[in-house]
Amino acid sequence: MPTIPRILRIPSYKSKRSARYKAGIFVKNKPVDNFSTGLFFYVGVLSMWGIIIALVSGALMSIQGVFNTEVTKNSSLWAANSWVQLTAFIVCAAAWLFTGRQNITGIFHIDHKYMLLGGVIGAFITLTVIKSMDALGPAQAVLLIVVSQIAVAYLIEVFGMFGVEKAAFEWSKLLGLALAISGIFIFQR
Repeated sequence: MPTIPRILRIPSYKSKRSARYKAGIFVKNKPVDNFSTGLFFYVGVLSMWGIIIALVSGALMSIQGVFNTEVTKNSSLWAANSWVQLTAFIVCAAAWLFTGRQNITGIFHIDHKYMLLGGVIGAFITLTVIKSMDALGPAQAVLLIVVSQIAVAYLIEVFGMFGVEKAAFEWSKLLGLALAISGIFIFQR
């Protein structure tokens, strides 16, 4: 079990109901007596950064799609796509230079060489985002893109594709996907 970071360690308190000591986790200045609630709170704090990063990623993808669509209107589809990929390469190369310069040749030691096609897929992602936002508008295009991402990501997990650890099928996740798909129809009204 991972060690609780020092910033999250909270001193123990003595329960009024019993003589034994419990881990002192507080929510809104009140001690949490229930272990599962405390554990949920701890896991929630640790996963909060993942949630924040995912929300920022979604916002950036929406903004990027709008920007790319506008650039395409003043040039061409492939010129805009090339500009996006070139500027992304420049940012990534600069970040690599300033963050430690890890061994770049490790990329070519990957077991499954098809994994190196991420950049090729990225070019087609940019292309399809530009075209869908132009045809549907930003909000509807992003909604469809996100539902597609959820469906494909869940299939990848359930079937253990591309080296991802296989996950058990859960009806609740399929129900969540169906709810997201129904959201598409509600959004269109």
